[in-house]
Amino acid sequence: MAYEFYALMSRMRNITRWSLMRNTFSENIQEHSHQVAMLAHALALIRREILHMDGPDPDRCAVAALYHDATETLTGDMPTPIKYYNPQIKSAYKQVERIAGERLVAMLPEQLQAHYEPIIQESDPEIRLVVKAADKLSAYIKCIEEQKAGNTEFESAAKQTMDSMKAMECAELNWFIEECLPAFLLNLDQL
Repeated sequence: MAYEFYALMSRMRNITRWSLMRNTFSENIQEHSHQVAMLAHALALIRREILHMDGPDPDRCAVAALYHDATETLTGDMPTPIKYYNPQIKSAYKQVERIAGERLVAMLPEQLQAHYEPIIQESDPEIRLVVKAADKLSAYIKCIEEQKAGNTEFESAAKQTMDSMKAMECAELNWFIEECLPAFLLNLDQL
């Protein structure tokens, strides 16, 4: 039997993000997931080591972030304005993601399924919150990079994403925004 899970995961690089917007450089979900994993790991470490708060394991957050868009290998990347247009569409899409997640887990050897199921289905609420914060942060960084390249197409997205991050009331995210995010505005010589 051929287990298709890992071959399908390698196709994450073929799924482009921000498809409704003009981009100065394209971003795929594999690149995005890598960045979200680094950011989720950082946020969980900041929570534990700098803010001295309880929270989920940083390594588990990083792994969950690597797979947070895995279902898009089956569903494609639905643009945010459509996905969250109204509660019915959002609910229906969550159901589609759940079913896609079940299908992905079934593509693994039985001995591995129980290990991947909570990751793919994002079943741990603490980890899910950290990954969501990292996902928003990654989107905001993309907006910054596009704006630095002179692309005004991302101005509204940047504002909406920042507003969304502030509404999360996530201490480690707020710390990152204050202490780390300004460096993303610098050019290479300034870094």
